[in-house]
Amino acid sequence: MDNQKIAIIGLGRIGSAFLRNMLGRRERGVELVAVAESGDTPGRQMALDAGLAVRTLDQIVALGDGVDILFDLTGIPAVRREIREKLMAMGNHHTVIASETIARLIWAMTTDDDLPVIAGRSTGY
Repeated sequence: MDNQKIAIIGLGRIGSAFLRNMLGRRERGVELVAVAESGDTPGRQMALDAGLAVRTLDQIVALGDGVDILFDLTGIPAVRREIREKLMAMGNHHTVIASETIARLIWAMTTDDDLPVIAGRSTGY
């Protein structure tokens, strides 16, 4: 099976929990290529401790087809729009943007732990 090269944008409560889960899936075809987090969060430190590149959104978009799935776990609709616009501007028709809804589905299929719920958070595409 080919590895799925993923990047995670946003390492707050949800992104950090998802990162921890994905780090445990490295032997199951998940290759974490980069994360983006501007704040000083526990998830950012976890990524650094795991040897992951902490990059800007622009740096991740510049990876082109080096990212199969880009998980936007910021919960900020404007960030998702920005990601889509930047991928289109680069002519990237390869990278799929996965929202928190998809992350929650993957979470439910890979662990019995609860993923944090943030009241009022938008999880749609």
